[in-house]
Amino acid sequence: MASFGHAPLILASASPRRRDLLAQIGIVPARIAPTDIDETRRKDEPPRALAERLAREKAAACEADGFVLAADTVVALGTRNLEKAEDAAEAEAFLRLLSGRSHQCITGIAVKAPDGRVQSRTVLARVRMKRLTDEEIAAYVASGEWQGKAGGYGIQGMAGGFITHINGSYTAIVGLPLYETKSLLEGMGWRASPSS
Repeated sequence: MASFGHAPLILASASPRRRDLLAQIGIVPARIAPTDIDETRRKDEPPRALAERLAREKAAACEADGFVLAADTVVALGTRNLEKAEDAAEAEAFLRLLSGRSHQCITGIAVKAPDGRVQSRTVLARVRMKRLTDEEIAAYVASGEWQGKAGGYGIQGMAGGFITHINGSYTAIVGLPLYETKSLLEGMGWRASPSS
């Protein structure tokens, strides 16, 4: 395997949650360089394949000298993909769908090494949400916390009070599975710089 020394880490995501999660394990990206790709789901594409493909495409699309880390989180109810809610009405509809049921949060992660190699993996967590009242749904939608979040909710905020059971990685649900991310980075040859 080629040695890249302490090549910088570039995070191909504008998500503050992903930056915060990396910081929890002492990783601070040298820079943030979100990529703009077509995230349209392909016909009959399973949610797990979608999450991994989007993470790989985001990593590949980032033109940077160093290691590139990209991720994408998909919320799936059966085979249905619940994307980021477009507006409050869709956020409410998503919450009604998830209310009292189990769903999957699938996060794809991908790392592109300085030599162009890309490796990826997906991490799946099962999440069960309590049966929500109309008042709980209305209050959550009014909070605005659903904005920019797959499935129309974020477990790290108010919606954490709606979750009765998790099977899998909590950090994958938030948007970046830390154990798998660190393992993938190190497996690709990335090492933290001595100053970080």
